[in-house]
Amino acid sequence: MNDIAENSRVQFRILGSFECWDGNDRIRVGGPVHEKVLVTLLLEPHRVLPVFRLVEAAWDENAPATAAHQVRKAVAELRQRIPGGRDLIVTEGPGYRALTTPEQVDLSRFTEGLKQAREAAAAGQSTHAMTTLREALALWRGPLLAGTGGSVLSAASAALEERRLTAVEQLFDLRLANGESSEIIGELREFIDAHPLRETLRGQLMLALFRSGRQADALEEFAKVRDYLIDELGIGPGDALAELHNAVLRNSPELAAPQLPATEATFTPEGKPSTLPYDLRDFTGREAEVSELLGFVEEAPGSGPLIVAIDGMGGSGKTSLAVRAAHRLTEDYPDAQLYIDLRGFTPDGRPLSPGAAAESLLRMLGVPGDRIPDDAEGRIALWRRTMSTHRMILLLDNALDDAQVRPLLTSPTETLVLVTSRVPLMDLDAAHTVSLGVMPPGDSVALVEGVLGRTRAENEPEAVAQLTELCGHLPLALRIAAARLRKRPRWTVRYLVDRLRDDAHRLAELNSGERSVEVTLRLSYEGLAAETREAFRLLGQYPGSEINTYAAGALLGTGSREAEDVLEYLLDMHLLQQHETGRYAFHDLVRSFAQNLSRGGVLRPPEAGAEPRPTADGDDEIKRAVARLLDFALDATDAACDLLFPGRVRVGRSGPPTRSAELPPLETVEQARDWLEREQDSLLAAVSLAYRWEMDRHVGLLAANVVFPLDLRGRLEEFRELTRVAVAASRRLGDDALLRLSLSNLAVACWKLGRLTEGIAMSEEALALAIGLDDRRGEAKDTGVLGLLLSTLGRYDEALPRLRQSIEIKRQLGAERAEAESLTNLSSLYAEWGRYPEAVEAATRSVALSRSIGSVDKEVEGLTDLAVARIGLGEIAAASELLARARKLAGETMSPADLSLVLALSAEVADRLGESAQAEEWGESALGLGDLSGVPMREAAVGNIIGRFHTRNGRYAAAFELHARARDAASRIGYRVEEARALAGMADALERLGGQEEAAELRESARAAFDAMGIPTPRAV
Repeated sequence: MNDIAENSRVQFRILGSFECWDGNDRIRVGGPVHEKVLVTLLLEPHRVLPVFRLVEAAWDENAPATAAHQVRKAVAELRQRIPGGRDLIVTEGPGYRALTTPEQVDLSRFTEGLKQAREAAAAGQSTHAMTTLREALALWRGPLLAGTGGSVLSAASAALEERRLTAVEQLFDLRLANGESSEIIGELREFIDAHPLRETLRGQLMLALFRSGRQADALEEFAKVRDYLIDELGIGPGDALAELHNAVLRNSPELAAPQLPATEATFTPEGKPSTLPYDLRDFTGREAEVSELLGFVEEAPGSGPLIVAIDGMGGSGKTSLAVRAAHRLTEDYPDAQLYIDLRGFTPDGRPLSPGAAAESLLRMLGVPGDRIPDDAEGRIALWRRTMSTHRMILLLDNALDDAQVRPLLTSPTETLVLVTSRVPLMDLDAAHTVSLGVMPPGDSVALVEGVLGRTRAENEPEAVAQLTELCGHLPLALRIAAARLRKRPRWTVRYLVDRLRDDAHRLAELNSGERSVEVTLRLSYEGLAAETREAFRLLGQYPGSEINTYAAGALLGTGSREAEDVLEYLLDMHLLQQHETGRYAFHDLVRSFAQNLSRGGVLRPPEAGAEPRPTADGDDEIKRAVARLLDFALDATDAACDLLFPGRVRVGRSGPPTRSAELPPLETVEQARDWLEREQDSLLAAVSLAYRWEMDRHVGLLAANVVFPLDLRGRLEEFRELTRVAVAASRRLGDDALLRLSLSNLAVACWKLGRLTEGIAMSEEALALAIGLDDRRGEAKDTGVLGLLLSTLGRYDEALPRLRQSIEIKRQLGAERAEAESLTNLSSLYAEWGRYPEAVEAATRSVALSRSIGSVDKEVEGLTDLAVARIGLGEIAAASELLARARKLAGETMSPADLSLVLALSAEVADRLGESAQAEEWGESALGLGDLSGVPMREAAVGNIIGRFHTRNGRYAAAFELHARARDAASRIGYRVEEARALAGMADALERLGGQEEAAELRESARAAFDAMGIPTPRAV
């Protein structure tokens, strides 16, 4: 296909929310960055915009370091997603240029329309100027990207808004000059409400009020604007408005409405108005029908209107045929060519009445509003008188029945009337009927070639022929199939043919619904096949913001391919949105609609503080779907966590997993990490969904998996809340084993958040349950968690035997990952206690175990603790090597808080080795990774390490502040060792700042704290 012709099919709408269309097909170009980059290019077509300009448009002043790379990546993806994109967006020098035609971009058409209107007004063609302005202003749907584009695009949007308002004022001037007054008062007030400082609009309203016999109201309007300007700006109205006010006071005859020529019963339009839709460039076939129609028009006798009624099934090409004929006959009917959609078969169920149609047609001809009667009969009569004196084409599209059309016809007239309808218009007297069936095979192939491109079609002639057969030679089906292939360049025709061979899904592949009409939700739903309506209801139960094909397959009880077919169909029906390939989202209102449908719109009144729950009616169908979804989530998280956390044991599930739904590709660590990262919020929502449905076993088991990625990303409050829900569900279920697991995970969350007392209570309850259940693995974990909590509180004598017991049980069970974890905890205890050789031994064993099972996350933890022990022994070079390995392995395996500790230790070691610049960099990075206040243990430890670093380098005030914050964090949770270290650090810094007396008090408090824990008091920095 010719690239220029291909590009011309693509249309961009940027005046409002961004839209990209390929003919009748909506193109999803990507996310916010893609849209901002593309809109910025479209604002200045044919102009090279450097990459830095696009970066500014996408991120304002908050661009990430990778912004330029992301812009280039976005451009590459835009070129792939937009048909003909490589020729549309070209690289030139330091940037990119959009090679669009004026017809492709609504902003270009808007600008051209304003220009033509100015020229028409200057030439005295006021009616043409008003029509052109209306058409241009109709393109405006709102600010660029609906106001979400950032400061750069907002500035451009503000300039465009100014141009729009100027055009609005010009249109009101023309309408006032054309004799309108009372008709425009309401419209003027709406614009003034939105733009109260526009004095031109205020003056136009005063003039319209005055000419409507409302002099007092006009004067009151001036008083309003004067008071408003004084209150807002401290100034009075401008000279023009003041002079108008004086003229209104004098009742000046200069303000009277212009005297227009005496009106006649009919109206002669200026120029040759045409509102016909564009003629399809790739219109194919129907030669016989076109010849028949043109032959009838040429040979028809009589003085009445020539009426051609075209009927056929939906999708048979009735409108396309009528438009093609109308364009062919334009020269024979020069006065006007008018098109109107009578909305007879549209989902909103509100066909256009004859009176409303008559008014629309009169306005198309440029009839002034004050000449159009208020009553329907009067409008119809004026239309018929006007029609009787003109030689024009009237295309009445989508008629409901004869009764809707007949009032719009008159005789005698030289007007040609083309009517389309899904039903035969048998009672339309003297009409020539053209009934459309399916297309002949040759025409069907030609249509596919025209849409898809001859080269691709000729490469697979047999598959194209089969495609036309599977589409039933229906033009709409053929266009949808060919357009899907065109949008999916990697698909072969054979691939689509194979999909269409499945009779159960063929209609879903081909039926796009009423694509040209915005529909209400209910009637869109009612237009679906029964199985699709059921799927729509089930998909509405998905708890996340976006659903992928695999999760949809679980809900629907199908494979991912079948689910994709349903999702794509609902997308075509505008019941789903898509911001990224392979992922689908409900609009919030559509989701609510779907969920209410599944329960008949009835919810059981909730108890106080509880969420609404479904009634019993219809529960079974939905509950089975929810159970399938939760089984899928459990299977997928099991598979992902097994890859990411080697040595992890699947708790609570015996035997091989039974998978009830197709899983996404989870064969590599990267795939598992990406999937968990993307689906994390949906998984949290799935646990909540399970809790609402009282599927409590799913709650506990799924929560036990989801805590892993939450911990990895440092989302600790959500970690705790999730485990609290799991505990509540387990208690409700009465399952002690599941309760033990949930309590144990809650205790870990409490430790990470510094809620140590709560954590001890949870771990003690979990340990008691484990012993009662003779659950050795649970006993090992809960003993170790309890030891960890006690160690953090500085109760080392109590913590040490518990940690040793935990390690011994785990070793007996062969739980190597769990043993490695407890060994790092034991190493930390020894290091805090000052027993560094034993800390080295424990951490060394932990590293070896982690490495043997491929557990990178646990290896990094072990390396960190081993480095701490080496620092305690004064082996700084060895510690440096260990931390280098930890940083190299950390990657995606550490939470931000844990990584900040690694960087803080790296800064301390580099400083001791005399690497000042590197130490400064790591120190800043440690403090800059994020807010550590939600992780008080890390806040205290990192603050103390960097505080000591600042003291060594003479930055005593900064050191004191960090130590003070560390003390607050540690004392808040009872982290005694770091509280003592903070006190000692504050004393060191304060002493050098000259506060010897207070420093001595702080040092004594620190010494007492260390003595109470049995820890040697560290030397001053």
